[in-house]
Amino acid sequence: MKAMVLERLGSPLVFRDIDEPVVYENQILVKVIACGVCRTDLHIIDGDLTEPKLPLIPGHEIVGEVLSSCRGLTDIKIGDIVGIPWLGSTCGQCKYCLNGRENLCDKPCFTGYNINGGYAEYVAADYRYCFKITDKLDPYHAAPLMCAGLIGYRSYKMCGSNIKKLGIYGFGAAAHIITQIAVQQGVDVFAFTRKGDIPSQEFALSLGAVWSGSSEDIPPQKLDASVIFAPVGEIVPNALKALDKGGVLVCGGIHMSNIPEFEYKLLWEERIIRSVANLTREDGLDFFKTISANPVNTEIVMYDLKDANRAICDLREGRIKGAAVLKVS
Repeated sequence: MKAMVLERLGSPLVFRDIDEPVVYENQILVKVIACGVCRTDLHIIDGDLTEPKLPLIPGHEIVGEVLSSCRGLTDIKIGDIVGIPWLGSTCGQCKYCLNGRENLCDKPCFTGYNINGGYAEYVAADYRYCFKITDKLDPYHAAPLMCAGLIGYRSYKMCGSNIKKLGIYGFGAAAHIITQIAVQQGVDVFAFTRKGDIPSQEFALSLGAVWSGSSEDIPPQKLDASVIFAPVGEIVPNALKALDKGGVLVCGGIHMSNIPEFEYKLLWEERIIRSVANLTREDGLDFFKTISANPVNTEIVMYDLKDANRAICDLREGRIKGAAVLKVS
């Protein structure tokens, strides 16, 4: 099969012919239709996340067709379209798995990190961590939902249930999905982008944001909560300044540069900083239920599989509006 392979950290992916994946117990074989290009992929390729298996096929925003099923499996059938997310498996035995926090599992495996991912024609995946994709969702537009959507939604939920004014820092794939959900739920969204990124600011306003500006700006109103999707620790102090008393600041990325020192008074008055780690299967079920009631449109830029390096470069340089998606089949 054709695949884009990471052979060394910090190096471009290599387009190779390799064997199709072997399918083990509890796994299904999936013919990949589309795979989103996520910022986490950049962190893996660039070496910010330091323990990937090598060589590695990246990609964890996968949508594809089931080609083989498991004995006794009835929920997912051959021919079904499924989504495969970042969380690929958990131990099921540690204290986190046993108390409903499998996203913090002590021995997890992650798709496109220590399990080969979707920058390839075929992928093997544990069916218990896959999601059936409804016929109403186009596979290419559904791909970004598998991480940008899922992790973005978990980040949004961590802001609390009674927020009215939400800040979003870093207006990329996750932000443009969560903005649509928040706006439909009656939340005022304030979008923060790179300085001078007028196209992203206009994009945010087109999706229903009530204000947009630079991440260096202070918005015209105090915010109840904010999510930082940009992997830039320098944003944190300014984001705290924009929060109202008791506000929540959620760091939604898997990697972030160092947070600079800031005065305690920015955190005082019961402001909270918290991070998001991975997701649970319950998050996924809740997310897909939510978007069935509050449909979202994913803005995508398509690339052929062999052009994955160009997609990665475009994402790194901020040239993509919405999400990058590899067309595999």
